[in-house]
Amino acid sequence: MEVHQATIEDLEGVSHLFNLYREFYQQTSDLEGAKNYIKERLESKDSVIYIVKYKQKYIGFTQLYPTFSSISMKSAWILNDLYVAAEARKQGIGEMLLHKAKAFAIETGAKSISLSTAPDNYSAQRLYEKNGYIQDSQFYHYELSLT
Repeated sequence: MEVHQATIEDLEGVSHLFNLYREFYQQTSDLEGAKNYIKERLESKDSVIYIVKYKQKYIGFTQLYPTFSSISMKSAWILNDLYVAAEARKQGIGEMLLHKAKAFAIETGAKSISLSTAPDNYSAQRLYEKNGYIQDSQFYHYELSLT
């Protein structure tokens, strides 16, 4: 098992995982929409997606989006999505993806990686904290929904 950056050849496998990820967050299954979304990300190169495959089966992915820190005047990454297939959990896949994301962020000269997770996603919180992520206590985060 190894982590590698997704290409258009990985579209079907990544889309399937992305759809499962959305379902995990109580979204209605929409495989065609997931496929279109991932295809657009891969073609426009406006995100970076890493995947883990085992015996030709896609078992995990993470997706990072670029951003900037005005205060530090440096680039940063938002780790927006991380998902490991249910049958592949507790095997270190999530940690492999986090390590790859960190190496990529360092390689690109980024200041930081930020992420969010649901308040009740305790297993993800443990994984992030185990890997050096610290819950933000300095800033409140707000969101304006436009739908």
